[in-house]
Amino acid sequence: MQNPFDFALATPEILLLILAAATLLIDAFNKAESRHATFTVSIITLLILTAVSLWQWKEGVEGSSFGGLYVVDTLSHFLKVLSYLAVGATLIYGRGYAEERDMMKTGGEMYSLTLFALLGQMVMISAGSMLTVYLGVELMSFALYALVALRRDDVKATEAAMKYFVLGALASGVLLYGMSMIYGATGQLDLSQIAQVIGSGKAERLPLVFGVVFIVAGLAFKLAAAPFHMWTPDVYQGAPTAVTLILGAAPKLAAFAITLRLLIEGLHGIAVDWQPMLLVLAVLSLAIGNIAAIAQTNFKRMLAYSTISHMGFVFLGLLSGVVQGQPGAAGSAYGAALFYMVIYVLTTLVTFGLILLLSRKGFECEEISDLKGLNRRNPILAGLLLLAMFSLTGIPPMAGFYAKLAVLQALVGSGHVAIAVVAVMFSLIGAFYYLRVVKMAYFDEPEGESMPLANGIVTSGLMSINGLLIIALGILPGGLMALCVSVIQDSLKF
Repeated sequence: MQNPFDFALATPEILLLILAAATLLIDAFNKAESRHATFTVSIITLLILTAVSLWQWKEGVEGSSFGGLYVVDTLSHFLKVLSYLAVGATLIYGRGYAEERDMMKTGGEMYSLTLFALLGQMVMISAGSMLTVYLGVELMSFALYALVALRRDDVKATEAAMKYFVLGALASGVLLYGMSMIYGATGQLDLSQIAQVIGSGKAERLPLVFGVVFIVAGLAFKLAAAPFHMWTPDVYQGAPTAVTLILGAAPKLAAFAITLRLLIEGLHGIAVDWQPMLLVLAVLSLAIGNIAAIAQTNFKRMLAYSTISHMGFVFLGLLSGVVQGQPGAAGSAYGAALFYMVIYVLTTLVTFGLILLLSRKGFECEEISDLKGLNRRNPILAGLLLLAMFSLTGIPPMAGFYAKLAVLQALVGSGHVAIAVVAVMFSLIGAFYYLRVVKMAYFDEPEGESMPLANGIVTSGLMSINGLLIIALGILPGGLMALCVSVIQDSLKF
């Protein structure tokens, strides 16, 4: 008989909670403004968590605990390891930026808050119940609200934090209201039991569909999909760039995880109802994201609209899994969406990481014009920028090309040929503003004084590895793609 309270399954979360609290205490007694000790403990924490999750994955540790609230499977292992790596890269890239702007002067809250946000993401990834989903969302969100407002003397950051908090609270309320309607329709909170009730035909139809509408709206906000994208450009631009990277990378993996848990695992039986919603969200995201990005002169704001358009592609993959009520090639479609999300996060780490490396005290490399002549100043960073922009555009042999191709194949396979054509057309529009950045970096004359681009060996090395992965996964995408499909098929029941 399985232990309903198997604490061993939740070892990564328990360890992170203890180590995050320890980081907070160490920081309280650390008087050094550089906060080297806090940073080191944070990185060691992430390395320990990576080792634990990889060991659990290798040993085939799976199951549910806490009365079904918490689930461990290959999907949770995979996304948690990716989250650790994304957060680790984020902290390394953002360290110099945060120090130069005195973000560490009053304390190393950036590190401890990032770890607590990661804890919320891990709870979301392993959610087996709507209660756990909401608990994880709120834990992550409150930490992120505080991170955005970390520079209390910065008016733009404070304004961004207020917008993010108000709209985030509204989205959380919408998500919670949808969950309450699902509970009213099925009488269950556990996602697997919700799926069973829907499959048996005993669920109340009207509140069930209304609940799905509210849940999809809440998920769209967390993934920054149009028309629930209003917060994204302002928050991305207003937050300190180190925090923008914290917002834009690992949380997207967690938001994607709860989308899979809720829609695929819990509500797959009524896919015919939520598929059209995702279709509308996808087309709107592609249109608004790509068209609005053309008019942007701020690089961070342009990347925010770029994020919105890429979430449209993720939704296209998710809506391709069910054809005429039959799962069909669901595994490959959802696997393509997962692969796309992984490649997006990898590329985001490069783009915002470059902004962090190019910024210096008294200078924010935020305008696209700040990248003029970058190739003359630092050919390596210019090359990494080119790789990232080509990948986001979908130019072979970058990983972004194969990610887009995999989603389009799933879309065509599900019979949505016209939508695939629309997606390709908007991708061509997107190519304009991505290639404009490359043109400025390689063909324009630099403006003003030359930027000192001295960065540490660890940071530069990590950035180079990050960039090379974009090419490597574009040339040899088969292994990661097969892993994504396998993870989906092993973990989700549809």
